[in-house]
Amino acid sequence: MSQIISMLLSTLLLLQSAHLSVKDLAQLDDLLEHAAYHQQTFGDSFLTFLDKHYGSQKADHEKNHQEEQHDHEKLPFQQVPHQVLSQTHFFISQHFSWDTPLERKESQSHKYHYLLQTSGVFSAGVFQPPRLS
Repeated sequence: MSQIISMLLSTLLLLQSAHLSVKDLAQLDDLLEHAAYHQQTFGDSFLTFLDKHYGSQKADHEKNHQEEQHDHEKLPFQQVPHQVLSQTHFFISQHFSWDTPLERKESQSHKYHYLLQTSGVFSAGVFQPPRLS
């Protein structure tokens, strides 16, 4: 059961990432019918049909064949993908915790001292870490 659910969710993710919807898949038969109409009427191959409806010849085809406008509206993959903007809201609580300079000085009262544990190439010279902070 979990494999079926994971395959369905994966398919849904694939379709949404390619901007396909269930409506587009349901309209595939309209695409094939209109392609057959173009093949019978104009002698177009399937690639020429795709170029006329989705490619570089789309504007000329829509301009010259206004009588097919009703069929063109039923073709799949015509919608423009939607852009989704996300906004994040931050809420600041009413209780603020401000450190005064005196409290900061007390919290920074620890002194750290760096001790080199191993001897290396740069054990003496310019490339030393600060010894006192």
